[in-house]
Amino acid sequence: MRTGILLDEIGVPLGDVVAQAKEAERLGYDAIWLAQRGGWDALTALTALGVAAPGLALGTSVIPTYPRHPISLAAQALTLQAATGAPVSLGVGLSHRPIIEDQYGYSFDRPIRHLREYLQALNPLLHKEKADVYGETLTAVGTIEAPGAEPPSVLVGALSPLSLKVTGTYSDGVVSTWAGARSLAEYIVPTLQKAASDAGRPAPRIVSGQLISVTGDPDGPRNWVAENYGMAANIPAYQAVFTRDRVDGPGGTVIAGDEEFVRARVRELEDAGATELLLMPVGTPEEQARTRELFSSPAAAGARRSA
Repeated sequence: MRTGILLDEIGVPLGDVVAQAKEAERLGYDAIWLAQRGGWDALTALTALGVAAPGLALGTSVIPTYPRHPISLAAQALTLQAATGAPVSLGVGLSHRPIIEDQYGYSFDRPIRHLREYLQALNPLLHKEKADVYGETLTAVGTIEAPGAEPPSVLVGALSPLSLKVTGTYSDGVVSTWAGARSLAEYIVPTLQKAASDAGRPAPRIVSGQLISVTGDPDGPRNWVAENYGMAANIPAYQAVFTRDRVDGPGGTVIAGDEEFVRARVRELEDAGATELLLMPVGTPEEQARTRELFSSPAAAGARRSA
């Protein structure tokens, strides 16, 4: 299973984020990812990171759709790909009503229709074809001239049944958060695969985002996540996943323990249908370093340097 790592960018100087990317390249990770969380602009920052750490795939997890018109987002993503030459996974998502309405001032009405119309516009634009969408939630008409740029892979941060159906029909796969092996095997993977099959699309990518800590004190990182991300338990789509995985909120999703325990839980994710792991290290600085080392691949790093 391919492994990428989510870099820590909130409140972190850009030079330090670049250093994290270089470390990921040294450790042999397949990809580096950035979130869009009110800090650095993910696509702009990834351009710098891709140049500093060549050979790594690049991904966003995820960019909210409402504030970024698909024509603008397609131009940014194609520019990133051309500037770095790296494979790009363009992760997008609806975000949540409090963010879209209270922070950005957009209406969050009919989010599933918005997601469908957004992807219907974004896909042709990324392939430098004409978008011709006159929807109920957006209008997108035009093309992007980006000679030589390769189309990014489009992933969606989706969890609800309707959003997964749209994701399987119009994108290359899902990037999940908070979902454990049970949710993947019994719900996310089969729902997504059926939608993709019905639409005549290839088998979807299943990128499993996981908070992981290699530690001798599992309660430490779990309590920290519960304290800092407890509000996620109030979001219905996340509530359904926590219930399905039989965990008590965000803290219960953390994979925390020694190396053997962590490896076993990750194998369960792969058995459940995950095609890629998106590692999100948590814990003390020492625990996070230990976690990054566990998933390192020196052979991969060496192969890239000798290529």
